[in-house]
Amino acid sequence: MARSLAKTTIKKFQAELEEERERLVNVIAEHEREMEAARNSETAADRSSDPENADAGSMRLEYAKELSIERNASDLLHKVEHALRRIESGDYGICEVCGDAIPVARLEVLPYATTCVTCASKT
Repeated sequence: MARSLAKTTIKKFQAELEEERERLVNVIAEHEREMEAARNSETAADRSSDPENADAGSMRLEYAKELSIERNASDLLHKVEHALRRIESGDYGICEVCGDAIPVARLEVLPYATTCVTCASKT
């Protein structure tokens, strides 16, 4: 079994993860508002028969971009929340594949990492 991280180190990562969770929740909420505004604009543009109206294709492209950003943020939020649950369970910093310690340097770059570098490179 891997040696666990020092409590002060875990607290530092927990604070970073909680801050990141808050940031991501805000990003997702903002993109949801932007997507709703884009849907409303697209609906209004579709109702208009004026050829000078905004290009509906551009609006759909913008909507797709916003959707992609929201999905990426949601995926990252899931990883952050998983890491916070691992802190609560006492498994944070332990590779989910091999059970070895995840190096602190890796956690500093990816505080939501669930695997060591060796196991991550195998997938």
